[in-house]
Amino acid sequence: MRNFIRVLQIAFTYIGTVVGAGFATGREILQFFTQYGHWASLTIVLTTGLFIWLGTKIMTISRRIGAKSFEDLNKFLFGEKAGVWISLFMFVILLGVNSIMLAGAGSVFVEHLNLSYQTGLFVTMIGTYFILRKGIQSIMTMNSLVVPMMLTLSVTVISQTLQSPGASRFLTLTTDHSLPSVWLAPLLYTAFNLVMAMPVLVPLGSQTESARAVTWGGIIGGTGVGFMLMAAHFAMSAQMPGISQYEIPMGSIANQLGWLVQIIYLILIFLEIFSTFVANIYGITLQVQQRTSLSPRVITLGIMVFCYFFSQFGFSSLLSLLYPMFGGLCLLWVLRLTLFGTPEIRGK
Repeated sequence: MRNFIRVLQIAFTYIGTVVGAGFATGREILQFFTQYGHWASLTIVLTTGLFIWLGTKIMTISRRIGAKSFEDLNKFLFGEKAGVWISLFMFVILLGVNSIMLAGAGSVFVEHLNLSYQTGLFVTMIGTYFILRKGIQSIMTMNSLVVPMMLTLSVTVISQTLQSPGASRFLTLTTDHSLPSVWLAPLLYTAFNLVMAMPVLVPLGSQTESARAVTWGGIIGGTGVGFMLMAAHFAMSAQMPGISQYEIPMGSIANQLGWLVQIIYLILIFLEIFSTFVANIYGITLQVQQRTSLSPRVITLGIMVFCYFFSQFGFSSLLSLLYPMFGGLCLLWVLRLTLFGTPEIRGK
């Protein structure tokens, strides 16, 4: 039973880290999948397989080498010198990602709670600071509560969409994009999100005694991400192209399911953004701790101040500019991970 609980904690933390601002609001799915019409269903299947395989591999390697942070994993994959430079590059990427997470929280407060953008930013940062005082266990506990609710709501969205006139549109939607761009999109998406999840997947793997728990956690987690991708794509396809005008398209879909579902979904959107922000800040803090003598609290505060500054540029503009660029730069890292042989697993 204890091993089963650990598997679910790993799986839910994996899902909760990937399901961040762009995912939970629907912006990522529109940009990387739904805009490519009927091809998106196939590219989501490909993405799911990559999340299962490579997410599990990250945790397995981290467990074998006892990695304390993503810098240890990079040194193992690329060598001492190259690993340091790649970790610095990852650090910059993650700072950008967390700025997007923070901007997403601000957008939720503005568009659906009628509160100010700055209120959303400060609530997120204050909550993050207090949760991180308890380390990775608090991150796992938080995701173990939030992710099952999000999975349940995804089922609700699917069941409601099945009753709509456009339910079959995900099979017939056309696109003007070329085939190379269609099949490059899932690779970019997977590469970026694996790098985003790496700061949490590394300590998850290295702090888990059971190799079987790591494996099944990765399998269930990757499958869960794929399911939620498909559910959101299915729902948004039924309302294309009008749905693409919204800053938070999945929030618009929730509006049509009744006030209770709308409130629950908006709360979950914020919590998913929040959980990803917390997880990434934790991972960055671990990496910085290896290089400085500063306390974790000071490091966390410094990182959040940086993210606050860059979150002032807004959500959609940051998402459109940074995500594709980050994804392309991360392809090199994922290629190396793909080609790296699966290490011997210690324990059972």
